[in-house]
Amino acid sequence: MEGKEPRVANRYWCGECGFKTPWLGRSEGLRRRVEHYARKHPGTSPGGQVETRRRGPAPVRCRLAALALALLAVVAARHR
Repeated sequence: MEGKEPRVANRYWCGECGFKTPWLGRSEGLRRRVEHYARKHPGTSPGGQVETRRRGPAPVRCRLAALALALLAVVAARHR
């Protein structure tokens, strides 16, 4: 699986204030953490904690669930 991120989501917490990112893929979460530090804590190296969960980012799961429900509705409507 080269070039693909594992099916996990991360939430990055700032070590200086109460900021946290939403559940995101690794690269997007890191980018947002760096942007936050540059904007709110210039001159401070990014730190804090990282939470990890085994599922993909929430928007992807929501889209898949919506697609599955729509497909189920179409199949149910055709059988009536």
